[in-house]
Amino acid sequence: FLPHSCALTVTQNKNGTIIISRIYPLETSRKICYIDFMAKTPTILDFQKQFPTDEACMEHMMRTRYGDRHDCEKCGRNAHFYRVKTRTAYACEYCGHQVYPMAGTPFENTRTSLQLWFYVMFQFCASRNGVSAKEVQRQTGVTYKTAWRMCNKIREYMGYVDGDPDLGGPGKPAVEADKAYIGGYDRQGHDDKAIVYGAVERGGEVVTRIVPSKARDVVMGAVQDTINKGATLYTDYGLAFNGMPGYRQERVNHSKKEWARGPVHTNTIEAFWLMVKRGISGTYVWCSQRHLETYLDEFEFRWNLRKTPHLMFPLLCQSFARPSVGRAA
Repeated sequence: FLPHSCALTVTQNKNGTIIISRIYPLETSRKICYIDFMAKTPTILDFQKQFPTDEACMEHMMRTRYGDRHDCEKCGRNAHFYRVKTRTAYACEYCGHQVYPMAGTPFENTRTSLQLWFYVMFQFCASRNGVSAKEVQRQTGVTYKTAWRMCNKIREYMGYVDGDPDLGGPGKPAVEADKAYIGGYDRQGHDDKAIVYGAVERGGEVVTRIVPSKARDVVMGAVQDTINKGATLYTDYGLAFNGMPGYRQERVNHSKKEWARGPVHTNTIEAFWLMVKRGISGTYVWCSQRHLETYLDEFEFRWNLRKTPHLMFPLLCQSFARPSVGRAA
C-alpha cells in the first residue's frame, strides 16, 4: 500500500501558509497550500476546528492528493471534481468520471470513520512518546485489533515521510554513531535483544538500522550505508567501531568515565536511545522484534521534525501519493 517515492519541498509565505511541493516520478509537480496551525504546535482544538466531520477529512484528502483541478483520466480536460453524495467519490464536471480519493490508502477498505483515522494520526504527531493501541481503543471505542492496525499503518507512513538521508560529509556537521540493545528479557547468556545501529548528524537528522549482529563488518556496512565518506565521525570505544576507514573518526572512552572531550562525544545519539527506550517501556510496554522497525520509524519521524512540530501532521497527511493515471484509450 505504500505510495511511490517522491520528493517533498516545504516553504512558508508571509501569511503563514505552508506550501508543500510534491514531485512524483510520472507527473509534474504541483503546489498544495495547507493552512498550518499558525506555525506553532497544534492543539486538539485546532484539529477539531479543521476536521469536524468525515466530509471535511474527505475534502482534505481530495484536494491534497488531486488539487483543486486536474486533468480528467477519461476526457482529458482540466476539470474541477465535485463530491458525489452517495459515494466516497468525486466526479468530473464535464464527463462525470469518478475518482476515489481514499484509493491506495489505509482508509480505502476500512469501516472506521475517516475522522477517527485523522484523529489518531494527529495524536501520533502531537505526542512526545507515541500512542499505544490500548489508548487508541479507549479513546475511540474501536476494537483492539482495529486500533493496533491503525497505529501500525501510521508508523509505516511516518517512516515513508521521514526517509533515510545520508548524513555528514566534508564540510558538514559531525556525525555521532552508536548501537543500542532494545527489547528482549536481558537474560545472561541469551542474545534475545535486538541490535540497533543509529547515527545522528549534529543539529540534523537521525537514522537507525536493525543489524543482525554487533560484528565490526556488519556495523561498518551500516555506517557506510548511512554516512557519507569524509565525514567527521564520533563514536565510543566499542569493538564494532574499531577503525573506520574513510572517516575522520574520534572516540570517547566510556570505560574510563570519559563522556566528552571538547566537541567529541556521543551524547546526542545516546539521548535519542534514551527517548526510544523510555517510549517503548513507558508507552508501549513491549514490542516484538518483528515490528521494531516501525517503532523506530515513529521515533525518527518525531526527532527529525522536532524543530518544526507544526509540520508533522500536514506532512503525514500529504504522504498518500496520488495514483498514477493516464489518458484513457
